Amino acid sequence: MPRLFIVATPIGNLSDISARALQTLRDCDLIAAEDTRVTRALLNHFEINTPCVSNHQHNEENRAAPIVARMLEEDLDVALVTDAGTPCISDPGSFLAKEAAAAGIEVLAVPGPTAMASALSVSGFDTREFAFYGFLPRQKRELSEKLLQIARTGVPIAVAHESPHRVIDLVSVICETLPGCRISASCDLTKLHEKTIRGTAEEVLAMLRANEKAEKGEYCLVLDLHDVHVEERKAAYDTSLEARIFELLMAGRDMREAGDALMQQGEKRNDVYRARTAVQKFLEELWEDDDDEE
Repeated sequence: MPRLFIVATPIGNLSDISARALQTLRDCDLIAAEDTRVTRALLNHFEINTPCVSNHQHNEENRAAPIVARMLEEDLDVALVTDAGTPCISDPGSFLAKEAAAAGIEVLAVPGPTAMASALSVSGFDTREFAFYGFLPRQKRELSEKLLQIARTGVPIAVAHESPHRVIDLVSVICETLPGCRISASCDLTKLHEKTIRGTAEEVLAMLRANEKAEKGEYCLVLDLHDVHVEERKAAYDTSLEARIFELLMAGRDMREAGDALMQQGEKRNDVYRARTAVQKFLEELWEDDDDEE
């Protein structure tokens, strides 16, 4: 009976690969790899000659069924790997794992390195309960809304990945949206220049801006939300969205700016759109009544 092995590979330090992972990669019939060039370099380092096929984010949905069909037809053991870390955790692989399980193929874990667990372990926070979010939205408005949603879940620890050229922008929005939130930001985990900085969002932002090499290396951020009180911040906005839009219009904002301001405060896009539409309709009817009186 064929088997699918979910094999974790190093996230930086090649010495972190397990003996079981190496044995699995040697013994399996085929390796499904995120990038065959990256995996081939790893295999060459350990003198492993197992053939590879690609299985990345752009083709994995279409690749899953043919790979599983081949496994069943040829009775193949397949190892699933990504460029670094554990497959299926913010990385390709879930389609193949799902397809294999649905076909009755045994899916087995070969555990090992993962940036999420490593970042949690060095954060210094109480990490008994956490949620992992992968990569957060890129647009500031959506990011701010997502951060507020995360803070309102009640889960005290949040973990997210970020690319080097966007980490300062992310922490800046955290400062605006969740002021005082404590952060542990780990960069280049297990590599030669591994570094973790800790502090409030404001302190971490200052450290990143002061480091000319901050925008190099992949980041994994751990947010400590134990002392972040989002609901208290929102209490100041107990009035309706329509009333708040009127207040902003009276303060000199136009309709678009008023809507943007509400979304920055964490209100949902659809709710703001409906409120804007209602206010716009009210104003248009008011203007029509004024015209009729004249």
